[in-house]
Amino acid sequence: MKNIRIGTRDSQLAMWQAEWVKSQLTIMYPQLQFELVPMKTKGDKILDVPLAKIGDKGLFTKELEHGLLNNELDMAIHSLKDMPTMLPKGLMICAFCEREEPRDVYLSKHGIRLEELPKGAIVGTSSLRRKAQLKHYRPDLNFMDLRGNLQTRWRKLEESNMDGIVLAAAGVKRLGWEARITQILPEDMMLSAVGQGSIAIEIVENRLDIQDLLSKLNHSTTELAVRAERALMRKLEGGCQVPIGALAQVVEGQIILQGMVASVDGVRLIRAEAKGTDPETVGFEVADRLIALGATSILAEIR
Repeated sequence: MKNIRIGTRDSQLAMWQAEWVKSQLTIMYPQLQFELVPMKTKGDKILDVPLAKIGDKGLFTKELEHGLLNNELDMAIHSLKDMPTMLPKGLMICAFCEREEPRDVYLSKHGIRLEELPKGAIVGTSSLRRKAQLKHYRPDLNFMDLRGNLQTRWRKLEESNMDGIVLAAAGVKRLGWEARITQILPEDMMLSAVGQGSIAIEIVENRLDIQDLLSKLNHSTTELAVRAERALMRKLEGGCQVPIGALAQVVEGQIILQGMVASVDGVRLIRAEAKGTDPETVGFEVADRLIALGATSILAEIR
């Protein structure tokens, strides 16, 4: 019986995602053996510095990608939002798993919605994208940096003077924390990270045997949406530590993509939208519209 090695980060959420992939594959291919190989990435080890200050190309993926290229792993499981838009030579995303809720959620200590928070209330997040949009929406709020896995973030909320924290809905739901959600943040307040909510499976390009195994796990609607978002990000040359948001939805075969770029202080915030059937074309079109509105100068200031 062949043993297939699945690489994953070792956080509880990453392990949940890898276990989910393993369980799906075990059902499809009962004759094969699947083994999880947990690893720590640079992003998991450095927890006392905001991600934007570390430099973000592959913070949560590099060690797993080395494992693939050195033939220590047969596939690697990632949160798609952690993946750079340009992959190392020889690697490919083989499957985009069906997307969970792509938006962000607000978890309040006292059950108060974001719009109801008093002036000067403290919200925890270390994402520049979230901070910029929240500062645009509520310039009177204060922000506290928040790193670590979801359990750590929840504990910090309980133990600190923060009023609430913003997290990705997908992770919160996957850990069974729906009851802790105060509100799902609407797109007009908060556009998601590129690829948020989708699990991506990365492999070495020439592993046709693994491509074949994973073809059933690829969700075509999710793939169209996230490819459009990633094309937008690639055109703007943004990493996950710049305030770029995007959300694509597929309606009757049409991809509708919203994109957003903001200054770190939230003062300047531009949005654009386009629709079409080819994900890359739609992604580039929204990026071009954002550039025409001044995205390049906003991003240049940040870099």
